[in-house]
Parts: sequence; structure tokens; C-alpha cells
Amino acid sequence: MITRSRRIVVTLAAAAVLPLALSACSDNGGDSSGADASTNASATPSDDGMGDTGSAASADAPFGPACATVPKDGAGSFDGMAQDPVATAASNNPALSTLVTAVKKAGLVDTLNNAENITVFAPTNDAFAKIPKATLDKVLNDKAQLTKILTYHVVGQKLAPKDLDNGSFDTLEKSKLTTSGSGESYTVNDSAKVVCGNVKTANANVYIIDSVLMPTA
Repeated sequence: MITRSRRIVVTLAAAAVLPLALSACSDNGGDSSGADASTNASATPSDDGMGDTGSAASADAPFGPACATVPKDGAGSFDGMAQDPVATAASNNPALSTLVTAVKKAGLVDTLNNAENITVFAPTNDAFAKIPKATLDKVLNDKAQLTKILTYHVVGQKLAPKDLDNGSFDTLEKSKLTTSGSGESYTVNDSAKVVCGNVKTANANVYIIDSVLMPTA
């Protein structure tokens, strides 16, 4: 009986020790590999993914003081405008309502919406307000003249900000416009300032400007 009791005690003791030993081994190995995996996982997106994505997004973002007036969400926001062709996108931006009216009067909505890879220099309502009302009304009712002026604001290629540093571009009106500047400060034809640049639409890059451009006679 004594011998049998001792065997039972020894057996129970061994059974108790074994899981502890296995647990200790498992914890040591798991901690080491887990720490390595955690370190590698955190290093990879931090060093390669997030940094690149952040800098790319920053370099590609709209810029300029008037960008602050663009709606934060909805069809008129930067994200919303990016989903629509340029004439439709402009119609959702309250600051471009006079331009949209002019585009409609000239019958250019479909032309602009169906064009591919263009750049539009878009005058704000305040830009049109600089023109004497009598003159503006006369232009708005002269389709040929209005078409000439509006197509002068369109370049048949997508221009990135760096392209504007010292550029000369053919317009759809068939004459040239020039751009100059650097960083986030650009001027068109040495007169109109870009007040919100690098705005994306489905088919165009848009640079909102503070003056209406006039083609040479």
C-alpha cells in the first residue's frame, strides 16, 4: 500500500510539473518570435508604406488661399469634383457659378465634359466681377466672342504644378498662354494669379484664377 501510494504521488507531481515546463518553453519561444514579428510588421509600413503615401498625398494636394472656401464634402468638395467631368464638377462649386453660366451660354458643356486630359484655368465669380457689367453682359450675349474667351482658358493637356514654372501652352482657342512661378505661387499671362491650384476632376486638372484671361485680338 505504501509503495502504491508513493507511486501515485510521484505520478501526480510529474503530471503537475510537465504542463508548467511546456508552458515555459512555449512562452519563451513565442515571446521571441512574436517580438520579431511585431518589430518587422511595425517597421515595414512605417518605413515604406506610410511615409511614401503621406508625402505623395501632400505633393499631389490642391493648394492656394481660395482652397479653404471649397466645401469639405459633397459634390462640390475636392473628392466630389474628382468624380465628375470638368464642366459638371465646376457646376458644383459655388465660387465658379458665373463661369458655369458662361460655359452653358456658349454651348461648351459637352465639349468640356467629353474632352480628355485637359487643363482648365477657371476664373472665379470675383474674377468676372472685375469686368464692367455692361461689357460682361455684352460678351455673355455674343456666343462667338464668349466661345473664343472660354476656350482660351483651356489647354489640351494635363498640367502638373511643376509644368507651370515657366511655361507656354497652346489653348483650344488656338493661341498661347504663359505661366510662371514656383512652389505654390503661380501667375498666368503675368496677370491672373492661381488662387486654388491642382484641383482634380475626372478628365481635367483645374487651376482656379482671380482674373479672366483675354486672348489677343
